[in-house]
Amino acid sequence: MAVSNNITACLNFLILLCTIPVAATGIWLASKQGEDCARLARWPVAILGALLLLVALAGFAGAYWNRKGLLACYLFAMAALITLLLALLVFAFAVAHGSGGYPAPGRAYEDYRLDGYSSWLRRYVTGDPRQWEGIRACIAASHTCRKLAMDSASFITPEQFYMSHLSPIQSGCCKPPTVCGYAYVSPTVWTSPANPAADPDCAAWSNDQGQLCYGCGSCKAGVLGGLREQWRKANVILLVATVALIFVYVIGCSAFRNAQTEDLFRRYKWGNI
Repeated sequence: MAVSNNITACLNFLILLCTIPVAATGIWLASKQGEDCARLARWPVAILGALLLLVALAGFAGAYWNRKGLLACYLFAMAALITLLLALLVFAFAVAHGSGGYPAPGRAYEDYRLDGYSSWLRRYVTGDPRQWEGIRACIAASHTCRKLAMDSASFITPEQFYMSHLSPIQSGCCKPPTVCGYAYVSPTVWTSPANPAADPDCAAWSNDQGQLCYGCGSCKAGVLGGLREQWRKANVILLVATVALIFVYVIGCSAFRNAQTEDLFRRYKWGNI
């Protein structure tokens, strides 16, 4: 195999390595379990990552065995997939942009409101009642609030609970919003004040362990907050992988073009054309 083909194969191998984090991120998002019950655009990341991986493998094979037709198809397919990856990255940043969390006075945790998120994200939890019922049922069936209630022995005084660091779903769904003025009894049991705030979530709160604040806007905001945290982590990996992938792909295209020119010159020199 010519030196130029060796270089092209090595560059395509680097491209192959760059696609692995994208595929791994998609698998992580698609298989995320636990308290999170919202699955926004997870499988598209996994599918795109798998396609990038397969195309990169085809490109490496085409470069290693000097299959020019396969390499040409690879370059076109990889350019299309990188474009889709860039579009997905823009979407991911849009998902992670804006936060519904806001400081609660005298609390280490944040409370959550839907106002901080984009209208597109708000529609995800408010647009279709059936979709929210599914998410709500998933949260109620999970151990998120149940585990918090079981940790009541760790919070002997209200101040200990106030200084705890709750996840967005724990804060939004397992307790009433701080503005309501409820008195702490246990992590999931609160005493209603004589004159609760006018916030609709205050009336939606229930000490029934099957209800809690699952019907509150703060719970929907907490779900989006958890979703945002996941996408912020994924964005870092996707951004680094995308930049590296584009950089190596451009170099790979240049190497492929140089190899084609070298091959043409060699054929001309030996009178094959």
